[in-house]
Amino acid sequence: MAPKWRLLADRLAEQIRKGDLAPGQQLPHIRELVDAGEGSKSTVHMAYKALESEGLVVSSRGHGTLVRQQAPLKRLGIARYDKAKWRDGDEVAFIADRVASGRAHRRSDQTQSVSLVEASPHVAAAHGLPEGAPVYARARLVREDGRPAHTLTSYYRPEHVEGTRLVDPAPGPAGKGGGFRVLFDAGYEIDHMREELFARAPAAEEARTLQLTPGEWVMELHRTAWTADGTVVEFAIGVHAATRFAWTYDFEVPDSAPGKGPEA
Repeated sequence: MAPKWRLLADRLAEQIRKGDLAPGQQLPHIRELVDAGEGSKSTVHMAYKALESEGLVVSSRGHGTLVRQQAPLKRLGIARYDKAKWRDGDEVAFIADRVASGRAHRRSDQTQSVSLVEASPHVAAAHGLPEGAPVYARARLVREDGRPAHTLTSYYRPEHVEGTRLVDPAPGPAGKGGGFRVLFDAGYEIDHMREELFARAPAAEEARTLQLTPGEWVMELHRTAWTADGTVVEFAIGVHAATRFAWTYDFEVPDSAPGKGPEA
């Protein structure tokens, strides 16, 4: 049989999913549930922590434990990189996610630092460089509704970005269209890319940066972007709070049967 804290957490989770506990509603104080016979203080505390790690509630000092106001942010796949957004318009990828999710966005939602660093084995392999070669690291922390949601660090060869806005550490996206537009203006148009996803437990520093609750995992993203001639112009590593995103991919189904497809 499941422990008492798990049974309580499941019962409250069902009330949240059914709407009996509405978004923004405060859960009973721990003492109230203890007095109602739901278990000890530690039992109720563990149940609330489980709900928080599952993304159903948020806790804050002075406000108690509240049912989450919003569903997880849509993290678009292919659609977030539509060239019409960044090449012909002024939208960047993380803003595209917010537009699709019906959320507000502010320039201050993204802060960043830029530095010249030695390429790690992963970065060096992606760019085809010797390990330790100099690369620019553009590290961003992105917030959603004031709360850290994910980090993303893009690595560039110096010859691709020196003299561009991509080495400017000013807060916010790198101008209209973001980094892909900067690369496009420098003569490096993104033609195709690959994303790889890994679920894992966070490192201690990641848990602090993203304000994760105990037991909350992260999704690690590796993104590689190429030009049409096969030049890698960006390799990025992102760390996302897993419960705060819903990953969405919409794509055409390939048909590589003989006589079909673009090579036919």
